[in-house]
Amino acid sequence: MIIFDKKLYVSLTCQKTSHNFTKIAFKPLHTNLFNIVLLSFFLTLGCGNLYSQEIKNKKKPLPTVKQTDKPKTAVTDITPAPIADTIKLDTVKTKKNALDAVTKYKAKDYAKYDRKNKTLTLYNEAELYYKDVELKSGIIVLNLEKDEVYAGRIRDSAGVLIQYPNFKQGPSEVQPDSIRFNFKTKKALIYNSRTEQGEFKIKAAITKKENDSVYFLKGARFTTAKDIDNPEYYFRTNKVKFVPNKKVVVGTTQMVIADVPTPLVLPFAFFPMTKEKSVSGIIVPSYNDSNTRGFSLQNMGYYFALSDNYDLTVLADYYTNGSYAMRFESAYATRYKYRGNLNIRFENLINSERGYPDYSKENIYNIQWSHSKDSKSNPNSSFSASVNMGSSKYFKRSINQANVGSNLNNTLNSSISYNRTFNTIPQARFSLTATHSQNTQTEQIQMTLPTLQASVDRVYPFVGKDGVKKGFIKNINLQYNLSGKNNITTTDSLFFKPQMFRDAQIGMQHSIPISTNFKVFKYFSAGASTNYQETWVTKTIDKNYDPDKGQIVNTTVNGFDAFRTYNFSTNLGTTIYGTFNFGSDKRIQSIRHVMRPTVTYSYTPSFDQYYNNYTVDATGRISTYSRFDGGIFGAPGKSNSNIVSFALSNTFEAKVRDRDSTKTEPKKIMLLNNLNFSTSYNFNADGKESLAWQPVLVSGGTQLFDNKMNVNFGATLDPYAIDNGGARINTYNIDNGGSLFRMTSANVTLNYSFSNKGTGKEEENKQSERNGGRKDDLFGTNTDLNDSRNSQFANKKDDEDDVITEFFKAKIPWDMTMAYSLTYSNVNRENKITGNSIMISANMDITPKWKGGVSTGYDFVQKGVTFTQFRFERDLLSWRMAFNWSPLGVNSNWNFFIGIKSGMLSDIKWNKRSTSNR
Repeated sequence: MIIFDKKLYVSLTCQKTSHNFTKIAFKPLHTNLFNIVLLSFFLTLGCGNLYSQEIKNKKKPLPTVKQTDKPKTAVTDITPAPIADTIKLDTVKTKKNALDAVTKYKAKDYAKYDRKNKTLTLYNEAELYYKDVELKSGIIVLNLEKDEVYAGRIRDSAGVLIQYPNFKQGPSEVQPDSIRFNFKTKKALIYNSRTEQGEFKIKAAITKKENDSVYFLKGARFTTAKDIDNPEYYFRTNKVKFVPNKKVVVGTTQMVIADVPTPLVLPFAFFPMTKEKSVSGIIVPSYNDSNTRGFSLQNMGYYFALSDNYDLTVLADYYTNGSYAMRFESAYATRYKYRGNLNIRFENLINSERGYPDYSKENIYNIQWSHSKDSKSNPNSSFSASVNMGSSKYFKRSINQANVGSNLNNTLNSSISYNRTFNTIPQARFSLTATHSQNTQTEQIQMTLPTLQASVDRVYPFVGKDGVKKGFIKNINLQYNLSGKNNITTTDSLFFKPQMFRDAQIGMQHSIPISTNFKVFKYFSAGASTNYQETWVTKTIDKNYDPDKGQIVNTTVNGFDAFRTYNFSTNLGTTIYGTFNFGSDKRIQSIRHVMRPTVTYSYTPSFDQYYNNYTVDATGRISTYSRFDGGIFGAPGKSNSNIVSFALSNTFEAKVRDRDSTKTEPKKIMLLNNLNFSTSYNFNADGKESLAWQPVLVSGGTQLFDNKMNVNFGATLDPYAIDNGGARINTYNIDNGGSLFRMTSANVTLNYSFSNKGTGKEEENKQSERNGGRKDDLFGTNTDLNDSRNSQFANKKDDEDDVITEFFKAKIPWDMTMAYSLTYSNVNRENKITGNSIMISANMDITPKWKGGVSTGYDFVQKGVTFTQFRFERDLLSWRMAFNWSPLGVNSNWNFFIGIKSGMLSDIKWNKRSTSNR
């Protein structure tokens, strides 16, 4: 009973006669005695239950909404709730309605309520919202008596079924043909449902929703394809138990490809459906065979999802001839603190069979560790690691690495460093660094375990309270630096053995540089500095001639020793600007040339007090040596050094009128990024053992074609002539009948990358660079044989869609990278080209789904083709097929892969490859 607009609206239902009286409006009771009598009559009939319908915005409570010409877009709330009455009129309990919350709905055409059947019908773009249930469909029928809702499609003017239902409850979403849902029991019956759970798409003929967490499906198929109604492959089964976001358990399952059933049938299957980023599970191996190692199972193992911050992958290979390999790979990260990964690889390689002449056995290993600290965690300290160490032959012999760039790499480098800054006055810095450098050809290893670096910021003792640093005196500053090293030189065979640590050299060096700078004649910048160094070592040497052995014996002397040195240097430099104007009406309006000449003089006195005499042979011939020779910081100089150095750097820049006539300002173009000349003159040169002038070093570089081509060049110009044996003599080349300078060497390198795909950056091959190779694919792509699901062509992501038209584009996407190198040598009048090679890598979209690429090169000196690789790839929508082939050289091999892209079904694959000849 509600009063609006001075009227009393009463909805009455007679319990005795079942008569329904609705929309009865009364004037205020006190104004008409007849209304009171009429109301008493209804109460006498037993119509004691009064119901009200809540009406928002003071609208009249019309339970039947008639269709109008305009669409109904307003949202209406239905709140069926009994009105409390102080008079108990009936002992019969009213049935409690399941809809105990506000229900909102809307429809485009009409919303019709049938009081007799207690149903609400919504038609055309119907929407219903109740608690966490969202339902959208062509038609929705809500039965208030049964507490059920039905949703289905409607037909358009052509008789085509449109507006499929979309049922969403919490995180679960279903797109069926039709659906029945009970609000009280939470059960549902769904026909031809379509739902997505992570990467999986599931379609079932009939789905029964048991409760919020369990579904039973009949006639189901599930796939990772984008089109669930027409997938390129799917798994077909008749019985499915589906727990959203947790798992799918199925009965007999058959794989269907292109609507063709395959022999791949499983009696039952289990698929995890967790929302977590990763879950633990078995990694299914791939089968292969080799002529030298027999049959094999490769990349079998287990993935451990240990936590949200770190994981572990354990992989293994086994060959029937006894070869095996183990790999441990872990990635870790903590937000705003650090991230990194660790890879440990070990391989026991056996070639051929025992007793055959080509039988061999060796163990190789490799350790890679990358760690970076987030600067936000502590701005005053940092820790980083980049480690790549192991057997020198690992990348050449490994059965799980296919990267020619890594195979050709001659050096493995590692570095682990910790830095800290102390915010004192003056500020102090401290760092510990462990380094490793390994030559894979000679198998020599250089390590520092560790290197200590400490410094105190510059102090200006003559600066006043105003803080102004101007002039010679006020710019005088001093600094303190400390460097300590534990240097180890060893080989692969002695790595981490006792002898490696016995041969270690430990030392520490202190230095106090004092410097200043000032202006000379307004346009010249001058500077002067002196440096005092004190070096501490723990090992020295003693040389003596042993007459019994007839040779010189070097004896290592353990114990503390030290030497002290100092030097002086000064420099003078300026900057010269020159502009050549050609006129504003010219294409090239002007060229600017910037020169920066610098003259440096340095003097180091002789420290012959640290040198001793020793007998060279039985004749008594005497020579000198320093007990610090071969030390970690070297030995002090025996003779004084009196050298002046000259350097000149140049840049050339042009102003060019822009081709766009609407632009008024000219465009700046860099002609030469740098053109540098440097040489030095030694005043103490004697003209016999040492010559006064050093060769002139020339280097330069520029960028062409909108910075797509990098050009670098260099040359060495020697002013002295050589004798018949090729040794430099104290005679100028021009005085010996030659030119002013004799070019002893020169080199030119060009790198050019161009494409018609646009200017977007392609993804760099970071793992290849980490292994010691190149970021680009000039040496082919870096193939991770543990996981071949990643594309060989990094310029396009797998989730990008190709627009397929009737005709392929006339402009076929392609990209190309080129590197050219030319080396000239004339040290001993050989006057020949010692190196002349070109390398090219090209990729092309042959069709929208086919890609091809090639990496190759040619050596014009050796007259042969360099490393060559062909690669092809076919995008099979949710599958990927790839083939790469290296036909030449010791690295010749081929690899074929076809498999599902989805990581959830990555074990469904077929991988076949050959082993290289290395």
